[in-house]
Amino acid sequence: MRTLGLFTKDKKYNNAAALLSDENDFYGIDMTQFGNSINEIMDRETIEKTSVLKQYDAAVSMIKRYYQYEEISGIERKKIDLIPENAYREAIANSLIHRDWSINSHIRILMFRDRIEIKSPGGLPKGITADEYVNGDISCLRNPILGNVFFRMNYVEMFETGVKRILFAYKDAKIKPKFEITDNVISVTLPIINNHYNVTEDEGKIINILENEGRLSSSKIAKMVGYTKSKTLRLMDSLKEKEYIKVIGNGRGTKYTL
Repeated sequence: MRTLGLFTKDKKYNNAAALLSDENDFYGIDMTQFGNSINEIMDRETIEKTSVLKQYDAAVSMIKRYYQYEEISGIERKKIDLIPENAYREAIANSLIHRDWSINSHIRILMFRDRIEIKSPGGLPKGITADEYVNGDISCLRNPILGNVFFRMNYVEMFETGVKRILFAYKDAKIKPKFEITDNVISVTLPIINNHYNVTEDEGKIINILENEGRLSSSKIAKMVGYTKSKTLRLMDSLKEKEYIKVIGNGRGTKYTL
């Protein structure tokens, strides 16, 4: 216990010890899986007043339940991740060891068809800017004792913020994670990495064209896909909203790319 730093100077258990114990009085994690909108709650589980290690395991179980499946090819079974599990694990571990436990609020995990949002109570520790956090330039643990335990269990890297590892998991993905930081909340959004998930058949044809051709105008896309200009523009607007494509330039010189 002394080695892990779980005693106070008076040889009493500290808050870190309480957070690691089977029973405590701290808030935990509130996980919600939505359907087609936030009005459709398909599953919800709240893990509180128990060990942060149990909270971590429960959160990992949720991604395995809803964002992983097996694909059978011949006699082989292959696990498919809609969201990189290592990025999700890193984000959950970081939310537990970096959050402000003095705030009586749950870590919120919001699970949608195209993304997971993880919202952790408490802003950045003093001395770290938002850019330094997102770029992974500096590490400053708000809860170093918890960080040490998670490090010993190989849940996190001791000298990294975890952001770099999350970004690395998405290095080949077209849609990247997002980090939003306020005074009271750090939010991480992990998008699905299957490019054709939540894409209609007509939208998929446009994506396939852009994958092969690169930058194209809407007129050229409409001609290649065989749709009217108005239908093509509607599909392009939908793909822009889903963040599958980007707009380059404006006016007559506007082109689209992935």
